[in-house]
Amino acid sequence: MSRRRQQQKEDPLSSSEEEASFASFSNDEEQEQDDISMQSDSRSDSSYDSSDDDHHPRKEINLTKDSDEEDLERLVLGTKSADDFRTQLFAGNDFLPDITDARALVPVAPAADQDNALKQVDDAMLFMVDTVGGGEGVIAHTERTAEEEPADKPAWEDSDDERLAVSLAGVGRLRKLREFEGEDVVNGVEYSQRLRAQYLRMYPLPEWARPAEKKKRRSKRRSSAAGAGGSDESGLSGSEMDTEDEEGEDYEDALPLDQFLRNANAFAEDEMRSSKRRKLRPETLDIQRTRDIPDVHKSGVSCLAFHPKHPILLSTSVSSVMFLHHIDAAAYPTPNPMLTSVQVRRTDLRRAAFLSVQQGEDDQSQGEEEVVFAGRRRYFHSWNLSTGAVKKVSKIAGHQKEHKTMERFRASPCGRWIAVAASERKGGGILNILNAATMQWVAQARIDGRGGIADFQWWSNGEGLTIAGKDGQVAEWSLEAKRTVGVWRDEGSVGGTVLAMGGRSGPRAIGEDRWVAVGNNSGIVNIYDRNELLVAGKKDKRDVEIKKLPTPARVLEQLTTAITILAFSPDGQLMVFGSNLKKDALRLVHLPSCTVYRNWPTEQTPLGRVSAVAFSADSSIMAIGNDSGKVRLWEIRG
Repeated sequence: MSRRRQQQKEDPLSSSEEEASFASFSNDEEQEQDDISMQSDSRSDSSYDSSDDDHHPRKEINLTKDSDEEDLERLVLGTKSADDFRTQLFAGNDFLPDITDARALVPVAPAADQDNALKQVDDAMLFMVDTVGGGEGVIAHTERTAEEEPADKPAWEDSDDERLAVSLAGVGRLRKLREFEGEDVVNGVEYSQRLRAQYLRMYPLPEWARPAEKKKRRSKRRSSAAGAGGSDESGLSGSEMDTEDEEGEDYEDALPLDQFLRNANAFAEDEMRSSKRRKLRPETLDIQRTRDIPDVHKSGVSCLAFHPKHPILLSTSVSSVMFLHHIDAAAYPTPNPMLTSVQVRRTDLRRAAFLSVQQGEDDQSQGEEEVVFAGRRRYFHSWNLSTGAVKKVSKIAGHQKEHKTMERFRASPCGRWIAVAASERKGGGILNILNAATMQWVAQARIDGRGGIADFQWWSNGEGLTIAGKDGQVAEWSLEAKRTVGVWRDEGSVGGTVLAMGGRSGPRAIGEDRWVAVGNNSGIVNIYDRNELLVAGKKDKRDVEIKKLPTPARVLEQLTTAITILAFSPDGQLMVFGSNLKKDALRLVHLPSCTVYRNWPTEQTPLGRVSAVAFSADSSIMAIGNDSGKVRLWEIRG
């Protein structure tokens, strides 16, 4: 007898109740198995079953549900039955499309006819997309116009890209490719196009990779602009003319900086003008090195110049590159960031200067900001910072044979004139004066002496020039009178090299500059007080008499090589002189005491072979460039 039959015999009532309670949860297969097992048990022990049936008749199984089962079914399936729930589950279109009939399903096609079989299936049956913004669930695909289509189509396209689906919202690195916040899935073609667009935003297309049509259009525009601004170049050779045509293309690419110059908040113009410098102490100077210029020239720095109103530094080198930097040591993420750079092909830039062009003598309005730059060529250029236009001056009418190079020029402080030293040495030396607005010849200054002109400087009022000859003679030339008003000789000079003027409260007859310094090739610098140059009782502007052999206020003999650097600070309290023929050959001088500072530079000061020096407009920053192409900055505190 089986164990189940024994249990039923011992407790027939409990067994019948258990079968009744589990009847509702058993399926038809379980009932059939129980019947088969019961039949086998009855056959194996027929005698016992027969006797047992006589005493204990079999009770019928109750298949009705009790209250607990009804409550459980009501909580799980709701008020309706399970069959009604299944019918309502697929009745709506919340989860699947309105295709629930088995006859509406499409059979799977063989691999050969898979593409044709998919055409019979509705789009909604192929995929389902859940967008963030409650979209329609359609893969984004941007239709591009004919103008946006690339000119050069790819040689081969993958047909599988159209069927590829890429999620932009699911991958963090791809979210920046979305055009709106709710966009998620795009096809392969759109994904590749957006990747290319993102790459071009990060790395712009270089000049050599641009389409040829754009290059032709730009070259035509540049040639027309060059033809309007340029002039005849009959005095130049064929190679030089080719160089100028190529340079003209680069010059038209110069960007206008009007938006930078007009932003007073960015350049703190008011702070520079309102801050008052205290008087510096002699012998010791409070000077601190600040952040260097991040960009390094490929060759030695040839010229440095600060903007007269804004903290902008202009630097050039013989590697044909010109930089404009915003001087701000606290700028983030890069201190002293670069505003722009210009490359002038086949022109070794030797000198550059800021120029505020004034149209007339009585014009008090703000002139146009320009940058004048030149190399060892027979022409120079002026770059208008407001419009970005570049004007080329290839010759001076009537004096083109006198200039083999125009690298030696200086702009007047008033912004009206430009003086260019001629290469012709007949008669001692020649300076041609040009109108800065029209670039037309105005006057010519000459000095008598051997060797030509060593250096020259404009008076602070722009009404004349001080010209130093290589033989030690110094001439004072008046633009108003168009003649030399006096000549004096530098004491002990055996060969003048550089000249500089600075300071205030000087004689009005010769430019109102207080100091003039002359350096020679023996390493000596003589400083003169211009008030002592005039003969006593002859300080009237109309009747000027200058001493032939003035006595210098101080003779500086700290260096032993030829002086190549000489400059005054705008406030007239400092003068710097140096030589590029020896490493770390640079000194600072206090004015008016004319004493050399002892605490700077030190042995650890990284100067190198200094090639250029410039002071900021407020005299608080000193920039020093060397032959390795680096520009370092020092802050002068007091």
